[in-house]
Amino acid sequence: MDNQRNFITFLVLSALLLIGWQFFSSWYFPTPKPVETHAAAPAAQETTKPRPNQEGGLQDAGQIAAEKRELATALAEPGRIRIMAPKLAGSINPVGAQLDDLTLTAHRETVAKDSPPVRLFSPAGTPAQYFTQFGFLGEGVKVPDANTRWQASGNLLAPNQPVTLSWDNGQGQTFRMTFAIDAQYMLTVQQSVENHASAPVVVRPFAFVSRTSTTASIDTWNVHSGPIGAFDGSVNFGTNYKDIGAEPVKTEGRTDWIGFTDIYWLSALIPQKGSNPESEFRGLGNDRFRADVIYQPVTVPAGQAVTRDTKLFAGAKESQVLGAYQDAGIPNFSRAIDWGWFELLEKPILWLLRELFHLVGNLGVAIMLLTLIVRGAMFPIAQKQFASMAAMRAIQPKMKAIQERYKDDKMKAQQEVAALYKAEGVNPLAGCLPLFLQIPIFFALYKVLRISIEMRHQPFFGWIKDLSAPDPLHILNLFGLLHWTPPAMLAIGPLALLLGLTMFLQFKLNPAQMDPTQQQMFMIMPWVMMFVMAPYAAGLLIYWCTSNLLTITQQAYLYSRHPQLRAQTDKAKADGDRAKARGKKG
Repeated sequence: MDNQRNFITFLVLSALLLIGWQFFSSWYFPTPKPVETHAAAPAAQETTKPRPNQEGGLQDAGQIAAEKRELATALAEPGRIRIMAPKLAGSINPVGAQLDDLTLTAHRETVAKDSPPVRLFSPAGTPAQYFTQFGFLGEGVKVPDANTRWQASGNLLAPNQPVTLSWDNGQGQTFRMTFAIDAQYMLTVQQSVENHASAPVVVRPFAFVSRTSTTASIDTWNVHSGPIGAFDGSVNFGTNYKDIGAEPVKTEGRTDWIGFTDIYWLSALIPQKGSNPESEFRGLGNDRFRADVIYQPVTVPAGQAVTRDTKLFAGAKESQVLGAYQDAGIPNFSRAIDWGWFELLEKPILWLLRELFHLVGNLGVAIMLLTLIVRGAMFPIAQKQFASMAAMRAIQPKMKAIQERYKDDKMKAQQEVAALYKAEGVNPLAGCLPLFLQIPIFFALYKVLRISIEMRHQPFFGWIKDLSAPDPLHILNLFGLLHWTPPAMLAIGPLALLLGLTMFLQFKLNPAQMDPTQQQMFMIMPWVMMFVMAPYAAGLLIYWCTSNLLTITQQAYLYSRHPQLRAQTDKAKADGDRAKARGKKG
């Protein structure tokens, strides 16, 4: 009766786990909507506010169509300074000196071959507005504003080809901004004021990044998306868009850099070292936000000039690129990637994956090789595990005798069993060690696949076009033949099914449990995990399936090295079968 009650409890808990996990994953890990569709939405749907997807970007079809129209109009305005760099393309608007047109040429919106490059910056007023502006505040001096048209020294900004914007206020001061760009994602803007008047003037150079949160990637409990910055040598992931209201959110400590992050993209202002500027986040209403860097007031004597150098990172969070900028002097810049708790494991895993990927040219194969390396490193532990299992099996009759002898004294039975373990040199927890070691590696790989842009849009074979996304095929719609998308909790694909099968075979090879209810639980667990893991990245399922297959191979080998364990397992199974047969006859 107790066994039946335990089994029913396990089934109920498994069902709750499945249902609860699907609600949790649909909230924190929503399935990205395709961005290829640009048809206008019906008017009734244009008033809704779709939830952002994992990567961000506009989701409403009406907004997408409006963005396309308004972007074409804004970028057709004359006088724009073109930007051409290896990884960035776009233009600078000479009105207001706004950097409001940037695309990332090395990254595409989707896996489709004709997909356009990811657009990071869009002009002010467009549905996807996201831009940077540099300027000056003044005390008793006329300064440029957002409507000022600057004069450009050239019409192309490229590596080793800077462009200078200048404006004369007609009162004896000339303002200049010199834009330079490198081969990655960094721009350097030198803001200067030349004072040709007879009296000193006081100015405050500033820079800000302005964006709409409508295009932001989703912010989850383990991957931050939103305002971000490094202050006094540590990165702040604690500020969200909902925390920023009408009143500015002042930052505390020395500002190393400040901006906005999405899961894969980053815009960050890096002020001049030693300048001690003020920085803050502020809400502008209608889902618009700003990150400001405002330098301290500086006096420009008559006949002299002052300058401030501000860097702007606007691009993809490629770990090697961020690390190189950090090595060049930007504090904690590599931590713009939200590595989380397992950073010490994630970075070596990413490095090893990258090296294996370069070696074999296929990320899925690289994941399988990584799994082989991990399992190989843990093989000595697995050998000890099997030796422990064999020892545990050998003392099962003695344990059963103790339990029978002290069945009315549970405390005494536990003490005698502990003494038996000590006398026989058996550790009952040794069999759990490989599992405990696998857990942090599993979560570290999950995080690497989720946050590392190097994993984005990497194909495997056949139908797997993106290893960072879930398996796109579903068994219930006959692998796409039926025009129906199963709900998340039923979206079982080939990889999830393979995961369940390999886990089932792995459990079948394990020694049978003495408790029949526990044995039934082990037989059901693989199918529970099949449903739980189905929405995860395909690369993660490939890792787990490969690990299961290697474990099965490893078990077969170790059984050959420990024949007594196989004999004990077969005997236990035979005894169990006889007990069941007697029960049926009774």
